[in-house]
Amino acid sequence: MNDSNTDNSGDSGANPDTKVSSNFIRNKIAQDLADNKHGGRVHTRFPPEPNGFLHIGHAKSICLNFTVAAENGGLCNLRFDDTNPAKESQEFVNSIEENIRWLGFNWNGDARYSSSYFDALYEFAVQLIGKNLAYVCSLSAEEAREYRGSLTEPGRNSPDRDRSIEDNVDLLKRMKEGEFEDGSYSLRAKIDMASPNITLRDPVFYRIRHIAHHQTGDKWCIYPTYDYTHCISDAIEGITHSLCTLEFEEHRPLYNWILEKLDLDSIKSVSDLADSEFDYVLPEQTEFAKLKLNYTIMGKRTLREMVETNVVDGWDDPRMPTLAGMRRRGFSPASIRNFCESVGVARSDSVVDMAMLEHAIRDDLDKNAPRAMCVMNPLKVVLTELEADAEESLEMSNHPKLEEMGKRVLPLTREILIDRSDFEEIPPAGFKRLIPGGEVRLRGAYVIRCDEVVKNSEGEVEELHCSIDRNTLGKKPEGRKVKGVIHWVSASKGVPVTVRLYDRLFNVENPESKKIEDYRECLNPDSLTVLEGCVVEPSVCGENSFNSYQFEREGYFCRDEIDSIEDKLVFNRTITLRDSWAS
Repeated sequence: MNDSNTDNSGDSGANPDTKVSSNFIRNKIAQDLADNKHGGRVHTRFPPEPNGFLHIGHAKSICLNFTVAAENGGLCNLRFDDTNPAKESQEFVNSIEENIRWLGFNWNGDARYSSSYFDALYEFAVQLIGKNLAYVCSLSAEEAREYRGSLTEPGRNSPDRDRSIEDNVDLLKRMKEGEFEDGSYSLRAKIDMASPNITLRDPVFYRIRHIAHHQTGDKWCIYPTYDYTHCISDAIEGITHSLCTLEFEEHRPLYNWILEKLDLDSIKSVSDLADSEFDYVLPEQTEFAKLKLNYTIMGKRTLREMVETNVVDGWDDPRMPTLAGMRRRGFSPASIRNFCESVGVARSDSVVDMAMLEHAIRDDLDKNAPRAMCVMNPLKVVLTELEADAEESLEMSNHPKLEEMGKRVLPLTREILIDRSDFEEIPPAGFKRLIPGGEVRLRGAYVIRCDEVVKNSEGEVEELHCSIDRNTLGKKPEGRKVKGVIHWVSASKGVPVTVRLYDRLFNVENPESKKIEDYRECLNPDSLTVLEGCVVEPSVCGENSFNSYQFEREGYFCRDEIDSIEDKLVFNRTITLRDSWAS
């Protein structure tokens, strides 16, 4: 079986077909290389927390980090910033790895874990205490918030801020040994409680949590915070360019403060560059605007809630903005990479129109998806001039522009199926499909004429009897013009399938607007329509079938690899042929 949803583009992960454009990050890296700042090295990382599935917003960061490294002959690490075991799991680790590979990227060496550095992080914490730059605080979380102050008022020093170095070292050791309950103590940096940057008001570096970790088990009952861990992990891995989204801009002074206060030699001694010939240079954080998409929610908290409350059918529901969901819906890796590149890298936030993403997948599938026919709402047509057991084999190209995609055989039998919408007994103005006494061309086959309309006892159209113009296979009829072309399948040779018509999950541009009390108010009631009794041409189900198709005149569809079974295939609509949301 051919799989058009799989893409591997080399060891580096750089996609040679994706057009890259200059941006301030590429320019900065170019300048650093010109200055030989890191000895000619470019080393980036993608550091997700394994507390959910990756979404389209993460894809931008993945593409940026892996691509700029590959462009400059550098490396990109995958590191799980796993400092919050209460919300993290191996399930999320596995999903993240799988979807990065699916996007077409490969990371440097084995996947990393911040938890692998817990021993070193603890020793660095002791070092900061020894320099009188950290202390153990007994304030509760609520009390600490009160002491922190506000944007207009300075904070107040913790009563424990002047605790002796010896006592702080002892208390941290006892925290580590499990002597204290959750929340009873924390380790905080000693910086400036009056700083206009609230992030620098004695931030927490360690907190007590008696909970097992998916990597370290029960070894630890104190866990470092993200802010403390992230910069040191970058330094340990020899990262040159730490690329983060804009919400971390105000955290950059803390990132730099931690690394500058630690002994450089002690960092290098535990780093990947410990025995290298490179001069050890600390990493630098650079921020870029995250990807925001209208008609979408990408906050992990809300996505998790939608999964847990069955608003959607799991993290990989095809309506979800997760990479797993988009993959299941039929998005190709190339379309996502091209979309991320087209969005660009900017210094300020903006909202990207969903239509850009939909254009990217339409463009990719138009070029690469084979064609096939599927009748969604079948109406029987009897070709009266054919014998009951007659069967003609008609050959059609899989793609109108790609000869290398080959051909398929369509069986034409006495009874065929067309879509009910392609017949009108009393046609409206401009109707160009089948009408009583009218003609239409069957796609890739003959011109037929509707000679008789057969109805049931309730007056509903049950079937059509049509004649064939034998002289119209592959050529125009003589003396008349037939405007309409409709799709069809053999009634006896076609394969029944279930079709799921997916659309946008939300029907307002900004479902996260402060004016909206509950995102559920904005759910699109038509985000999923399930059609039973659809029929596809047999080539779609054969040994040489593809994963994604353009069902002619209907849209782009892919086989659902989770719910499809051998005798009951399910196809998901990836996208309509045209933008149905355009105003």
